[in-house]
Amino acid sequence: MKNFDILCIGEPLMEFAEVTRNDERMMLPGFGGDTMNVAVAAARQGANVAVFTALGDDTFGRDFLSLWDREGIDRSTVISRQNGRTGVYFITYRPDGHEFTYARAGSAASLMTADELPSNLLADTRILHVSGISQAISESASDAVSVAIAKAKSAGALISYDTNLRLRLWSLERARAIIHEAIAHADIARPGLDDARQLTGLNTPDEIADFYLRLGPKIVALTLGSEGCLVATPDERRVVPGIKVEAVDASGAGDTFGGAFLAEYLRSGDPFTAARHANAAAALQTRGHGAVAPMPTRQEVETALTERTASRNAS
Repeated sequence: MKNFDILCIGEPLMEFAEVTRNDERMMLPGFGGDTMNVAVAAARQGANVAVFTALGDDTFGRDFLSLWDREGIDRSTVISRQNGRTGVYFITYRPDGHEFTYARAGSAASLMTADELPSNLLADTRILHVSGISQAISESASDAVSVAIAKAKSAGALISYDTNLRLRLWSLERARAIIHEAIAHADIARPGLDDARQLTGLNTPDEIADFYLRLGPKIVALTLGSEGCLVATPDERRVVPGIKVEAVDASGAGDTFGGAFLAEYLRSGDPFTAARHANAAAALQTRGHGAVAPMPTRQEVETALTERTASRNAS
């Protein structure tokens, strides 16, 4: 029996999201970083989660340690680098959407190496979750993720991989090569539609799902924004619709989907049930600003799904 449901490896980023209060513009602090968001989302759905990363020995790094403690996430192997720096990003909002500005170059997490990996955790988790960003932040981090995948897989873990394409960090050609090599070793592929179109050169969700299934994963969960997601296995595929909410900010919605999907998949063993749960979690997350603060709890997701079912039965 493994002690942890999910181990997430990647880069935490301190978040500052633009808000306006009393006609005054200000930046509201919060937490971000794709795989670290997945960790919180999964923990709020009841999964037993651990994280591995490196932080600066600074205020932001200590804030992350406190966050993980509050969320019940194991951070026993997280590295605090003396004189290191925790990465930061800023969200500003425009009429046509939100814009991200990053100050992450040389972050403590980007200095991760394969030698620093927690072998005990890699052997003690049911799912290892990593992403394209986990590999894009540096060559040493990319190598570390590749080694982590191999070690976790050899210990019997499932591998979950989110493409999360960020072309500010690497070229499309390099991203394609590294991401698709990693997905070839994954059990669960978690692309978003816009990323997948760039990475594969394909257009329709079914074409993209076929492409990723051919690489080797047994489950492809392709998010389609407000339309929900397409879940495909070698034997079946379905579009699982999302739920409608008054969305305020989509930052972190995909990561919320990812964490909720993994947590529910471990509970149910069914990717379509997991997608329904994850769609609801992601929708609820968009009702607030920032990535982590508006992430719902399991009770909130279950209530929303129950209300949706009751509404459909009544109509």
